[in-house]
Amino acid sequence: MTAEELAKHDGKDGRKAYIAVNGTVYDVTDSPRWEDGLHPPDHLAGQDLTEELTKAPHVRAVVERFPVVGTLEEAPETTNGGSGKITLGIIIAAVIVAVIIFLLL
Repeated sequence: MTAEELAKHDGKDGRKAYIAVNGTVYDVTDSPRWEDGLHPPDHLAGQDLTEELTKAPHVRAVVERFPVVGTLEEAPETTNGGSGKITLGIIIAAVIVAVIIFLLL
């Protein structure tokens, strides 16, 4: 399941409520603690909650009790090979050089 497909399962308007944790997608639809896709105070269904779970007051075993409905696909790698970072670095270096030259003149 892609992140885009997961987002469609937000628990709103009768839709199923799915969450992803560590690459596994769980169906939390029938849990009263996930009513309308919201687990108070601010966890929303349809999302990867791996990071949020590290701060949760309960252990991962609680989430693992829910039915597994799939796995979350990783986002595809960018095809530019990181050239955007290189371009940004060159621009920053050019600005720094221009400022230094301006200050020296």
